[in-house]
Amino acid sequence: MKVVILAAGMGKRLSQKIPKALVKIFKNKTILDFQLERILKKIPAENIIIVVGYKKNEIISNYNKFIFVENQQYEITNTSKSLLEGLKDLDDDVIWMNGDIYFEEGILDLLLKNDLSCCLVTNKKCGEEEVKFNLNEGEICEISKKVKEPMGEALGINKILKNDLRFIKEELAKVENEDYFEKAVENIIKNNKVKFYPVDIKNLFCVEIDYESDLQLVKDHIKSKK
Repeated sequence: MKVVILAAGMGKRLSQKIPKALVKIFKNKTILDFQLERILKKIPAENIIIVVGYKKNEIISNYNKFIFVENQQYEITNTSKSLLEGLKDLDDDVIWMNGDIYFEEGILDLLLKNDLSCCLVTNKKCGEEEVKFNLNEGEICEISKKVKEPMGEALGINKILKNDLRFIKEELAKVENEDYFEKAVENIIKNNKVKFYPVDIKNLFCVEIDYESDLQLVKDHIKSKK
């Protein structure tokens, strides 16, 4: 099993002028610190790939025991092309995630014990900027920000099996630079190349930190657990 973390973005909406993965959320620990702390309990460091771009050296210098690949066009591309860079040389089952997600213990276990290509989801009312999903006969049939009447939010942590990997790579190469990786996922679903299944996090806590309100929500959650 390999893990790919997408940490190339600029995080403009948080206005901190650092890679969003390096935003501090508790006692000088960054989003990336928390992610790696949880991942390393399940996956060895040599199996973790971090995709960098914006101010890449700030990440590389602090996390130098991991594998790095670069999205050199991070300024004009989106997560689809960062994920393509992360997957290029892989031939394994892969978990991938956005580098701005805080998730608590137990989240990775939900994917690791599942033997299907799958997406972590939660059933909730979604805002305009959240990635949403719908199901058809238990399979994900739509996944994007534009889903009408969604069943909930797709959380940005996903798993794809080795046998399905070539299809996502092919589609990531085809989609537009500005597309999120969910566009490629939705395309291979609609073309009947890969089936993705929902994995509900139920009562576990997982938040993608896009705005200051998300950051505060995470900080409040961590404090409540101390």
